[in-house]
Amino acid sequence: MDEGLKEKLVNKKENGWKDLPNDKFNQIFDFCNGYMEFLNRSKIEREFVTNSVNLARSNGFRDINEMEKLKAGDKVFFVNRDKSMYLAVIGEEKLEEGLHIVGAHIDSPRLDLKPNPLYEEGELAYFNTHYYGGIKKYQWTTIPLSIHGVIVKSNGEKITINIGEDENDPIFTITDLLPHLAKDQEAKKLGNAIEGENLDLLVGSIPILDDKAKDKVKLNVLKILNEKYGITETDFVSSELELVPAFKVRSLGFDYGMVAGYGQDDKVCSYTALRALMEITIPKKTSICILSDKEEIGSMGNTGMESHVFDYFISELLNKTGENRVNLLDKVFCYSKMLSSDVDAGFDPLYASVSDTTNAGFLGKGISINKYTGARGKAGASDANAEYVAWVRNLLEENEIKYQVAELGKVDIGGGGTIAYILANKGVDVIDCGVPVLSMHAPYEVTSKFDIYEAYRTYKAFWEKD
Repeated sequence: MDEGLKEKLVNKKENGWKDLPNDKFNQIFDFCNGYMEFLNRSKIEREFVTNSVNLARSNGFRDINEMEKLKAGDKVFFVNRDKSMYLAVIGEEKLEEGLHIVGAHIDSPRLDLKPNPLYEEGELAYFNTHYYGGIKKYQWTTIPLSIHGVIVKSNGEKITINIGEDENDPIFTITDLLPHLAKDQEAKKLGNAIEGENLDLLVGSIPILDDKAKDKVKLNVLKILNEKYGITETDFVSSELELVPAFKVRSLGFDYGMVAGYGQDDKVCSYTALRALMEITIPKKTSICILSDKEEIGSMGNTGMESHVFDYFISELLNKTGENRVNLLDKVFCYSKMLSSDVDAGFDPLYASVSDTTNAGFLGKGISINKYTGARGKAGASDANAEYVAWVRNLLEENEIKYQVAELGKVDIGGGGTIAYILANKGVDVIDCGVPVLSMHAPYEVTSKFDIYEAYRTYKAFWEKD
């Protein structure tokens, strides 16, 4: 093919690191250093919200409940039960002309403690768990785990728990069989080799010095917890305690070009969107950032996107800008545009057979656009219309942002979903737009620093577009 014609006609997906100027290189690395530091402090949704509130307040945002009226340039947020959050920068146009929304989720696959978790067996103490979201259960054995969350006593006192992150803290783990005795286990299918009921956390081994006591190791653990936190076993009933990998987020590779860490699905998109919103001043369209919960288990519940709490937030914006009237909320959504900022499955050469390489997202080639998700025959998908895809293409090309258009694996191999369909059902134009990830849903996920920075640039350009 004539090279000039090829240059003009063929869709190329080039590596973003190629011929990158030094100043851009440094910008990417500096930005990702901030991302890694933030993620190390924000492993669960409650921590992400707490740190997001602090960042927002330091950039001039106020709780919407503190504001009686809103005008262009005002910056507000609303925290939903400490586990999800919505932020807004009020634009020049009326809200009924439509919003520009970026929506990400801050929950990640993990293990949760059962309501009555502590037991003793074989003179060892364990916490009983229930896994949350789609995990490969075998990946969660024999790795260091930490405990994060809250315990709320019946009198309302809330105790924040974070054990296993500090170098002086103990860590915890889930044991596995030695190869010498694992013949029957190894004969099972991979998905059944570790049973969900066996994902129990080893938490103690020293018995209390009381000859009359039963379950001496368990009692010693309770004694330690009571002395440190003032809790009893019954207080676990009203707790939300999550087990997450104790690994630190780190740079990956001799070239430092990737990020390895837990929870990048979808905190990588949440952080890049949050950081981008901090730099928006007075947009034309009101800029909205969603940090949602419960996406990994279907977005149900009052902190998930299926709830009406987000509608309440937008209604409050309408009330406080003096616009509200009957049925106006429906019009707002019908005229709005959204980037559903969720991660994409990055192409992995070691598992190439599950991907269509002409329709896959590659690490280092920019933000990944998914016109639709779903499974097999697009079941459960929000399928963006061609006009909106063209609008997003124009946004990216105008700002010289590297992007690639992909889908999640080969047809009939699998599939996945995001919060896109929930907003689409309200009438919003939505497309999935996020960072490609290797080892998605594993305790240690991998992303490209170049793609992370391009995600930040995408969300910022989206909010700045007229």
